Order: sequence, then structure tokens, then C-alpha cells
Amino acid sequence: MIYYEYPLNERVRTWLRLEDLFGKTRFFIAGDDARHHHAALLSIFELIDMAARADLKSELLQELERQKNSLEGLRSNPAVDGGRLQDILSRITSALADLHAMTGKTGQHVRDSEWLMGIKGRVALPGGVCSFDLPTYQYWLNMPANARRADLNDWLSPLLPLQAGVEVVMQLLRESGHASRHAAAQGLFQLMLGGRVAQLIRVGVESSAGCAPEVSANKYAVNIRFMTLDKLQKPRTCDQEIPFQLVFCNF
Repeated sequence: MIYYEYPLNERVRTWLRLEDLFGKTRFFIAGDDARHHHAALLSIFELIDMAARADLKSELLQELERQKNSLEGLRSNPAVDGGRLQDILSRITSALADLHAMTGKTGQHVRDSEWLMGIKGRVALPGGVCSFDLPTYQYWLNMPANARRADLNDWLSPLLPLQAGVEVVMQLLRESGHASRHAAAQGLFQLMLGGRVAQLIRVGVESSAGCAPEVSANKYAVNIRFMTLDKLQKPRTCDQEIPFQLVFCNF
């Protein structure tokens, strides 16, 4: 089953994008080919741009503190798994400490490197980081993989408190929801919310269904249209019944 996630506010939208970028960066750093490490550096540049938001760190700290206070109140509840609760609380405490320890403008360590910023400036140009454009970058790409990986980890490391914080809040948000089963007649589905509040909608569809959901929502209703993939023309609505799972997630 493929889960499609749709954020319903700007905070969750940002967290999902950060989560995706951190995952890609880690994946490419783990590779050995120079092209893996080129892709990893581009992902780090994207992370730096996203982390430049002045309210990103404060919003993350605020949410972690809120979740910590809420979960602390469950310690005396006999229906709660104490070991799992302590594990989550420990992760939150660690994430909070690391975020508080971050000083200065996020990503400034990359901006202070004229060499890295020179590469970043060329990335926006199609083919702008070809070997004849940046010979010193070509030299770096031909260094041993372990040496490149060490550099990449050094550039990524100051950003990791953001990753730890985002991972915890997204795990808690996803686990807050309960799946319900539905079917979209001729690829279309509408559900009145009736006062229900959500920050994230997850739609689970079997990969064999041959379509993907497009979601639009407001405080009154959620509308889902299942679209077929046509690689030559624009996607069109499925003309069959599509069974799916629907999860509303809210802290």
C-alpha cells in the first residue's frame, strides 16, 4: 500500500519537506559514487534554504514542549505502555536540548564558505557545475569517497537537531490518527468533516490500483479525486471504484 500525505497547514508542510530532504541527503551521502555525493550536496543546499526561515526553530521547539507536557501527564495512566512512553519522552528531551544548543543563524556555516556558495550559485544554471566551470569542485568529486563523505557529514551535522525534532513530531502526528476504510465511486469521494479537525490527511491506496489521489480540504469537507497516470497527456479521473484507507491526524 502507498500512503499519500496532505498537510493542512504551513507548519506540517514545512516539516514534511524537511523530512523528505533529510532522507534524501542521508541516502546520497551513504553512496560511494561522486554523483551520489553531488546529489547529497544539492540536498544540503536545499536544507539550508529551508532552514533560513526565522520561525522554523521556534515553532519546532514550541511543538516539542507542548508534546512533552502532554505526554508527561500520561505517566500515571495504567493503560499506557510505560516503556514506550519513556522512549518517546527521552527522544523529545534530547531533541529539545540539541535545538536549544543551536546558536547563530541556521546554515551559516555553509554560507561562510565562499567555495560552497560559489557551487550553490552555479547550481541554478542548467549544467552550471560542469567540470570546466568549477575545476576545484571537480577535484573534490574525484577525492576518495570516504573523504567526500566526511566533508558532507560535517556540512550536514549542524542541521541534524532539526531532523531529530521533525522526526519526533511527525511520528507523533502520524500515530495520532486511526484508519477508516472507504471507496471512491468512479474515482470521486467527498466526506463532510462535521467539526473534525486535522493537520495531516493520509490516504492509503493499493499500488495495484493504478491511480493516485488528489486531495483538497477545508474546515467543512475533504474531497478526493483519484487520477490515472498518463505519461503523454494530463492525468484524468479514474472511472472505477477505488477502495482506500483514510487517516485524519491531529495533535
